[in-house]
This record gives sequence, structure tokens and C-alpha cells, in this order.
Amino acid sequence: MLPRIIALYLPQYHPFKENDMWWGKGFTEWTNVGKAKALFKGHEQPKVPSDLGYYDLRLPETRELQAEYAKRAGIEGFCYYHYWFGGKELMERPLNEVIESKSPDFPFCVCWANESWHNKFWNNDGKIEKKLLIEQEYLGEVDNEEHFYRLFDAFCDKRYLRQDNRLIFMIYNPLSFKNVSAFMRQWNLLAKKNGLNGFYFIGYTTNCDAINSILELGFDAVNYNRIDSCYPSKGSVGELTIRLKRKLFHKPAIISYKKCIRNLCGVEDNEEYVCPSIIPNWDHTPRSGINGFLFHNSTPDLFSEHVSMVLKSVQGKMNRLVFLKSWNEWGEGNYMEPDLKWGCQYIDTLKRELDKCQ
Repeated sequence: MLPRIIALYLPQYHPFKENDMWWGKGFTEWTNVGKAKALFKGHEQPKVPSDLGYYDLRLPETRELQAEYAKRAGIEGFCYYHYWFGGKELMERPLNEVIESKSPDFPFCVCWANESWHNKFWNNDGKIEKKLLIEQEYLGEVDNEEHFYRLFDAFCDKRYLRQDNRLIFMIYNPLSFKNVSAFMRQWNLLAKKNGLNGFYFIGYTTNCDAINSILELGFDAVNYNRIDSCYPSKGSVGELTIRLKRKLFHKPAIISYKKCIRNLCGVEDNEEYVCPSIIPNWDHTPRSGINGFLFHNSTPDLFSEHVSMVLKSVQGKMNRLVFLKSWNEWGEGNYMEPDLKWGCQYIDTLKRELDKCQ
């Protein structure tokens, strides 16, 4: 059976009231993407979209085209980031319109990105300072029920993705959610009360040591993103070198994609309860400047090696879920959509590697 590739999807490409208030009128993810600058020789910034352009997710034509390109890549569906802050929802318009319009005819599921929003900036010492914009709160059973019914139309949609005939629902920060086990029990009861088969809960982590802790809370699986394994450990020679280069040469942390792809797949990915991640590229500098880090010199050929390793890790498993991080996180240089340099080569590379699994 073929691996099931689901692509994480950022719905931030449209203006809304809170963004206007916090960042300025008309702010979207494209604001940071467009003003990004090269920070060293050979640094490929800004990243420029090609076929889809600087799109607006309020337009149904854009959402239709995204689905067409994802189908071309062999992706089974999108996993939309969802934001719920104790009764308040943000960036909900794209998913709501997908549900209401029944278009595009492309499968989807939801990831609750349960973290507070901050205005982050770096002081002269390179330390992060934060101003709270909106706090992630967990208000208990009444709020849990309101949250469930806010997404109920999505859960009833025939396009909604399932594993073991249960609704796939990811929680981005499972260990920061104090009563997450009670939340999952309540949602399973609400699902069955409403004629649904319950949820297949997936916890997301970038920390290998957290996998067992997440499973012990009652999650069915863990999406393990190994990106942190590519960054030098705190206090190591590599990490000290990066800090020195930032201070002396005003350079971000530069990590070779060719070297790190061996770390982006590991023995944990072979476990039945682990859903591995595919990571085509990464460059956080549009948001964080020299305090960001990036995978340097990602190419379609190297991406092909990485995808091949990840797909092999799910062969023979009942749980064949693989999460692509991400479809369209341009501000983190983490996307599959066509750009001016590579066009559709990453999309076509993914499809070729998936076809080899036939």
C-alpha cells in the first residue's frame, strides 16, 4: 500500500482584523516574504512564487489551483492549521470557505496550532523578547464542547481524512496542554454521540525524547519532525561557532541540506505509532533575520534522497501516514509550491518517489 502524504497548510495569506491591528493594515505572510534580503553570498532570498503568484486565500481560484498542484505531487490531502483561543478563532476564513463551498474536491484534516501568539524580536544580545498578542487558554469542558461544534461541519464533511476509520486531528503542542487527555476523551464521546467513529489523535513534536510522553497521554500516534536534530546542540562547538558568526559577521545559522538529510529520517520513523516528516527546505530568516537558521542548498535531487528514505520507513506499517512540512510556509522558506528558481521540480520529484512505492 502507498504511503499517505498529508501536507501541513498555513491559512495566513489573507488580511484580517487582528493582523491589521498588530502588524499594520493589509499584513499577510507575504509581507515578510517580499521584504526578505540575502544575508550572505549565495543566500537565496527573497523567495518568489511563480505559478500561483502572491496569492490571496479569499479567492476560490487560488484554493482550487493549490489542490491541483498538490494532486500532481501525489499528496493525499491538506492538514489546515487551526487557531482556537478559548472561544476565539483566528484565520478561519479559508477553511470555512472550503467547507461551505464544498470546493476544492480535495481531502483535508485539521491541526490545532495551540500556542500563544507573540510579537517576537531580538535584542542587541541576540536574546528573544516577546510581547503577548493573544494567549492560548484551555477553559475546560464547556469550551471544549464549543470548539468541537465549531468544527463539526468539517468533521461531517466527506472529504475529511481518516485513519482506522477515525477522524485525523493533530495537536501541535500536546505537552503544553495540561488537560489534553480529558479533552481527547470528551471529544471522542461527542463524536460518537453525533454518529462519528471518534478521533485518531496525533501529537506533534520535534523532540525525540517527548514521543513516549505524548503517547502516554492517550494519543494514537506522534508526528515526529526531526528538524531540531540538524541544529547543533546547546553549548557544542557547532552552536558556539554559529553564535560567534552571528555576532562578528551578522550571519544566520547555515546548515547544509545535503548533510542534514541523513538526520531528517531515523529509526523512530519505523515505529508503528510514529508518523515521519518530509521537509523540503527551511529558511526562517524572512521572519528572524540573522537570528534565524536555514537549510542551505536544498535541491530537487537532494530532496529526492530525503523523500526516498522517509517513504522506506513506512513500508510494511499499518500506519502509513507521512506529514509534509509544509505546503506553503513561505515565511519559513518551507514550502512545495512553485517558485522562480525551481518551478514545479519539488512537486514532480515527490510524485516520482511516491510512484516508486507502487
